[in-house]
Amino acid sequence: MGDVVNLKRFKKRGEREQAAKQAEANRALFGRTKSERARDQFHDERSARQLDQHRIESGDAS
Repeated sequence: MGDVVNLKRFKKRGEREQAAKQAEANRALFGRTKSERARDQFHDERSARQLDQHRIESGDAS
């Protein structure tokens, strides 16, 4: 026979693990300094600008 498992304890452990994963994601997302956020925003805008500059636009849609 297998061991008896307390489902309530199993559920709580799963919830704690999920909360820990969410906390880790929040630390990575929101735990940055102002200069780090500004640097990332600059790089995002720069890459978007470069992509737009290399876009091929043709007036003929056919």
